[in-house]
Amino acid sequence: MKCGGLIDSIHSFVDYLITPRYAAVFITLVAAAIRLIPMRFRYLLGYDPYFHLAYIEYAQTHGWVNFFTYATGPWGFQIKSFHPLGLWMTPTYVYKLLRPFGVSLFNAFRLTPVIFGVLTVILVYFSVLRLYRKEEAFLSAFFLVVSFGHVFRSMAGYYRGDNYMLFWYGVALFGIALALFVRRSSWRYGRLFLYLIPGLSAGFAAAFWQAYYPIFAILLTNAVFLSAGAFLLKKDKYILDGTVLALSLALGALLANWIGGVLGYGMVGETHWVGRSLAKELGIHFGFIKDVFLLLFLKYAVPSAVVLTVSLLVMARFVRSPRSRVAVTLVFLLAAVAVTLHYRALLTGILWKLFPQNPIAETIRTTWGSWWEAYGVVGVLVPLFFLRFVKPRLEDFLLLGTFAVLLPMGLIWTRFLFIASPAVSMMTGIGLVSFYEGTLHFEDRLNGSLILKRSLVVLLALLIVSVPAVAAVQGTAATLKARPFMNSHWEEALTYLGEHSNVNDVVLTWWDHGHWVTYYSHRAPVAQGGPSGWVAKYYLGLVKPSSMMSLGIDYVTVSYDTLMKFDDVLQTAGVRGGYALVVLPATSSGSLLVFSNGPYSLMAVPGKAWDVRVSIGGKLLVPEEVFVEYGETVGRVKLSSPSTADVYAYINLNYGYAVIMNGKAFNTMLARLMFTDDYPGYYRLVYSDGGLVKIFRFVHPNVVVTTENGSVVLKFTNSTGTALGVYGYLDNGTLVYKKWFNVRGKSEFVLPGNLNGSVVVRYTYIGGKTVLDRGVFRIGDVLGNTKW
Repeated sequence: MKCGGLIDSIHSFVDYLITPRYAAVFITLVAAAIRLIPMRFRYLLGYDPYFHLAYIEYAQTHGWVNFFTYATGPWGFQIKSFHPLGLWMTPTYVYKLLRPFGVSLFNAFRLTPVIFGVLTVILVYFSVLRLYRKEEAFLSAFFLVVSFGHVFRSMAGYYRGDNYMLFWYGVALFGIALALFVRRSSWRYGRLFLYLIPGLSAGFAAAFWQAYYPIFAILLTNAVFLSAGAFLLKKDKYILDGTVLALSLALGALLANWIGGVLGYGMVGETHWVGRSLAKELGIHFGFIKDVFLLLFLKYAVPSAVVLTVSLLVMARFVRSPRSRVAVTLVFLLAAVAVTLHYRALLTGILWKLFPQNPIAETIRTTWGSWWEAYGVVGVLVPLFFLRFVKPRLEDFLLLGTFAVLLPMGLIWTRFLFIASPAVSMMTGIGLVSFYEGTLHFEDRLNGSLILKRSLVVLLALLIVSVPAVAAVQGTAATLKARPFMNSHWEEALTYLGEHSNVNDVVLTWWDHGHWVTYYSHRAPVAQGGPSGWVAKYYLGLVKPSSMMSLGIDYVTVSYDTLMKFDDVLQTAGVRGGYALVVLPATSSGSLLVFSNGPYSLMAVPGKAWDVRVSIGGKLLVPEEVFVEYGETVGRVKLSSPSTADVYAYINLNYGYAVIMNGKAFNTMLARLMFTDDYPGYYRLVYSDGGLVKIFRFVHPNVVVTTENGSVVLKFTNSTGTALGVYGYLDNGTLVYKKWFNVRGKSEFVLPGNLNGSVVVRYTYIGGKTVLDRGVFRIGDVLGNTKW
């Protein structure tokens, strides 16, 4: 009886909690609480959000300009060749909405992903509630609430565009759920107008993210699976739903094409290099439809789906037996597989062109470890969903279409684990309820003792409670571990750089840090947002100074963070073998300094002559040279013993770490600038915090853009240049002015007044046939017509 009372209590509590009016509030509060955890940090998470916030702040004083000169030096950056403007407008409107309550733009920006992440969870809850029952709805939504796979791109401070796509898919799914299960009988075929909701939702997704295309693939697969399920289940009136949904997506594609013309096209639009390249490869010519995906979608995908669903609708009149319908469905399935295999090379080529594997944490193939980190125990229980197909219903086929697209996406890139998170959550949530009820049904038929039956029920009750509890612990723990990469050392260094450099100066930094340079320094880095083989080769000392002048580089950063990514530097540069560099944290201090990392260690006894030993795999070696940094000085120290190996060492006493490397690694530009005071004469150290971030000025014939007497003046640091090329652009990137001037022997050049209405200027300063400097600037920034 006590056991029965416990079970009844558990059931009562769970039933109370999952009642929709309480469940919706509970889910909303928990989802918001978890996603607000990073608000405790001073800095944003990751790298990309800094670019987005920099452009939003810039737009507050400049308007939604297209030509952003504080990015991609020395050329500047065309915003409309990146994401649609909705990506940056949305946080701005959130800020305007919250500003009366004292919320700053910075905090509004941090809160925006939380808002849309929570809205997505709510939409999933009400969609599953409409399609199934309160039990499936609660578990599906709760798993999404706590899943780090969804949290990590919808939490405060980590602003990314795919959050919007999932939100719009949530709207679309809810629209489909409404259309399928309209409770008013008077609606009849009028309910089909509700399919405008998913069609319009897919179209609106194009305003917020350049890679919004999966929403069209998901919904079209929903349409096909919905019609196929209705055909197999002999619910023939719903076969038409798939046709209508497919046609609504055609309307959505037209809407997306129109939005592209206003706010900017997606990643395979005609304004993007990938789009133009893919169009050329496929022999496509842009016309009214100016996006490769939308054109192919309207020309092939939608008609194919309509033909398929209409065929099922016609055949439903003649094929009546369940077995015959299964056979027909298998024929269609085999035909689809045959077509896919026929175009396999083409489809694979397009897929890998859009989703290449890069040495970036977000764009590597998903492993079991990353899957577990994203979903935990929920990701293991996904197969439970297929228990539904013991006695399938229409909604099972509908969601099977969602899962057929999202689960493979989750295996392509680790960043798509976020997009796949609703699929994983719904499959496990719905499947767990099916498992629970199926086992209870088995228990009713069990002829064993009452104790055995009670024990089984208790185990089921514990399972239905423990899985969400474990998922909550795993997801919350992963969220608590998330930390900003930005820190006060970088902030101080880059703020200093911005205050002590010129508006047109270009910065060379590891691409991870490029967005930080844009945000904190208001300067243009040569690489940001993606790997740069050229920058990686520079850090390895494989780039000549003439190449640096050709890119107009004025400053270079080296850092502890880049040391920690030395293997990535080698991989990005395409260099294999020959280099060895290991960072060793301090493990003891005092008269004997010890630094160790796995099989590597360094021991040092300071003195007039330092006694330094390096242990590699248990073998003690004396290095060739040792550099020590303490306070504001760094230099070579005298060693008490002669060298016994090709090993070089750097000891940082300010921050407690050491680095050991071979001669090839020591002779890289990264090592020379970071570890020694023995660097080439054309470098000047302008900033150092003693071992975490250092900034060097690259000394070369430089152009300094300034203003005098209301005119823009280009000053030359010496008179070695012979000619200056001036290129004027409208804000949309149109070249409207181009002229070369003789500046031989001149120390400055006054920019002509109008330049045919140019608002942005690029310049090239040459000496003979050698490029000495390049740069880009917005005229208004120099004249002070706008304020950052």
